Amino acid sequence: MKLLRSLAITLALGASAASAHAGNVLIVLSDSDHLDLKDGKVFETGFYLNELMQPVKALLDAGHEITFATPKGTAPSVDKTSIDKMYFGGDEAAMNDSEKQLAELGLLSSEKSPVVSLARVEQIGYDDFDAVYVPGGYAPMQDLLVSSELGSLLTYFHEKGKITALACHGPIALLSTMADAKGFVGQFETTGTAKANAGWIYAGYKFTVFSNREEEMAKGLLNGGEMKFYPQDALTTAGGEFSQAEAPFDVHVVVDRELITGQNPASAPAVAQELLSRLK
Repeated sequence: MKLLRSLAITLALGASAASAHAGNVLIVLSDSDHLDLKDGKVFETGFYLNELMQPVKALLDAGHEITFATPKGTAPSVDKTSIDKMYFGGDEAAMNDSEKQLAELGLLSSEKSPVVSLARVEQIGYDDFDAVYVPGGYAPMQDLLVSSELGSLLTYFHEKGKITALACHGPIALLSTMADAKGFVGQFETTGTAKANAGWIYAGYKFTVFSNREEEMAKGLLNGGEMKFYPQDALTTAGGEFSQAEAPFDVHVVVDRELITGQNPASAPAVAQELLSRLK
């Protein structure tokens, strides 16, 4: 039943009516509310507020539909440290508006969340979706990078040349398309490196992701913990061609074929604009 396509969120929010050319954008979030760090430490996390809601607002304002999904279909979590006006250019009103819109969506509600599982997305049919977007926050480092369901979806989008956008830590999800994603990630977690899987579909693609130097500058967020590995290293080792902004935390977006990647929280609006330009 197509009624499950996120319950026509465009109408629920009173956004402008979708035009004849409106698209249906699938937003994939992590099921996880934490990231396992080195030495058994755990960091409470989720998606970053601005990385989700700035693109959501842009898409809805343009009349597009949105479907939310997580691998298991459970309600996602927001990283509380991301509820900060600095991620909205210092605009507290914009931050508050994003919080309000998030509450209206009911996305975080264990009972009312419109989120569906990736298995349900496959049942609906990948062709029902015109684009996929994966926002960041640290949570994708916990599960999206090894999700076989997400790997199937992204592989289909790659084969069909369908718009695939990811921001900040979101691009780590591209590893899910590997033949042995769990083995590759397990090696990286244990040794800090791994042997690339032959035939990775994004090998040779230009991309960006939250950079190593940004990770080092943001380590304080982890409350003394340390990540098992950095996404820049893993995606480069896998075969991607990494680029970054001249200065840390500056806006940087890379477009290569169907793939759109943004480097950091500040890049999310630019990723959204590139996504919108492709949906016209």
